[in-house]
Amino acid sequence: MAAETATADRPPGLSVRLKLTFSYAGFLMLAGGLLLATVWVFLLRYVPDHPMVTYGRFVPNRSDLQRAFVPRAIQAMVFLLVFGLAGGWFLAGRMLSPLTRITTATRKAAAGSLSHRIELEGRRDEFRELADSFDAMLARIEAQVAEQQRFAANASHELRTPLAVTQTLIDVARRDPDHDRGELLERLHVVNARAIDLTEALLLLSRADQRSFAREPVDLSLIAEEAAETLLPLAEKHDVSVETSGEIGMTAGSHTLLLQMITNLLHNAIVHNLPGHGTVQITTTVDPGSVVLTVESTGEALSPHLVATFTEPFQRGTARIHRDHAGVGLGLAIVRSIVRAHDGTLSLTPRAGGGLCATVRLPATARDPESRDQTAGMSD
Repeated sequence: MAAETATADRPPGLSVRLKLTFSYAGFLMLAGGLLLATVWVFLLRYVPDHPMVTYGRFVPNRSDLQRAFVPRAIQAMVFLLVFGLAGGWFLAGRMLSPLTRITTATRKAAAGSLSHRIELEGRRDEFRELADSFDAMLARIEAQVAEQQRFAANASHELRTPLAVTQTLIDVARRDPDHDRGELLERLHVVNARAIDLTEALLLLSRADQRSFAREPVDLSLIAEEAAETLLPLAEKHDVSVETSGEIGMTAGSHTLLLQMITNLLHNAIVHNLPGHGTVQITTTVDPGSVVLTVESTGEALSPHLVATFTEPFQRGTARIHRDHAGVGLGLAIVRSIVRAHDGTLSLTPRAGGGLCATVRLPATARDPESRDQTAGMSD
């Protein structure tokens, strides 16, 4: 609204085409004036200004030449002015025609039509690069808007479910005063806890998408160890062994978000592992310019098509969920958003023998010799 008001209050001015036309015409007039001045400086000034007769024949002097030259010079300047205005208007129109298409596409995008593309043909120049960049921007915005709309619809559906269950339990209790209140309170507690978990996950996902966090040097290997220690009771409950190894991997980011990222990956690897004899391996390595975190877990055989859907929000198909686990369906979606917010990449691939291998690649930062001790002190 503020931008629209500022545009509406802006006073009208000359169009770019008209400005270019005046520029072309002015340039021609200047060039013509310089040419006439050159003729005067290097030619007419050296002609004597007194009557001259040579061998009985009249020779024009400077005044005679000026009387003959000035009217023709004025006519030439008028012609240059008219030619400059007409030619400048035509050339400016030809040069600015791509800008008109870009402006039309911008207005359609502002009106909500994100599917429109400029698709400017021709060889590469400044206007073509601008049009291609605008088309790419529209494609990204359209994809993000579609994803946000789908996410909002799924979030509304997921939040409505616990609220509807809560309402049903309350209605049953009102109709049946003798109903066991202990059982009712227990079920309400479970449903409410699920709604809280879902809300917190949505807030965390929004925070990661908006990149509203401060960046600081962190050691990814220490964060992996911290996440493993936190989820050790869960791993023991599922009888899954967790092994961490690797080298110091310094990156810049939020310690809290990166801990949440590794915790989600490790939690997913534990609850979807083989019951009784599963394993999870967390490895941190350093490549030129990047830090690589790998979480590899055993489990059931997975197809590449199914794995490709794991990072979509609220994807909790039967192939992804254990009978004793009911998450909110945002774990890997949060991981993807956190990785993206830290300018990294996430890849999920099925293991040949069953299970999943998650690889996170983040930009590396210069290693501080005291950073590991400092980070360890913070973890403690």
